[in-house]
Amino acid sequence: MDQNKHPKNQEGELQITRAPLPKGREVIGTIEQRYGGNKMKVNCLDGKERNCRVPGRLKRKLWLRPNDVVIIEPWELDDTKGDVLLKYHSSQIEWLKRQGYIKTEEREF
Repeated sequence: MDQNKHPKNQEGELQITRAPLPKGREVIGTIEQRYGGNKMKVNCLDGKERNCRVPGRLKRKLWLRPNDVVIIEPWELDDTKGDVLLKYHSSQIEWLKRQGYIKTEEREF
């Protein structure tokens, strides 16, 4: 692991770092389903479901799976589509939940 990406405290545990927040038109979303290639269905926090893609410059850098939390940027001409810009790490997701940006799911069985 790179020291810059995941700083560790004195006990060797990962420190929870502040996560980058969406700017402008960007939205936080959760990947619901992968379609293959670089396409996927993402449920966004603004209540919309978008078909998103990974841009070519990030295709080899981002390894995405269902239930990953990402930042997407909706297209200007078609609001039902978007580009994935960033994938949050687990420590960043915990920080977002504590700050109230992401609602925790409570399920009853």
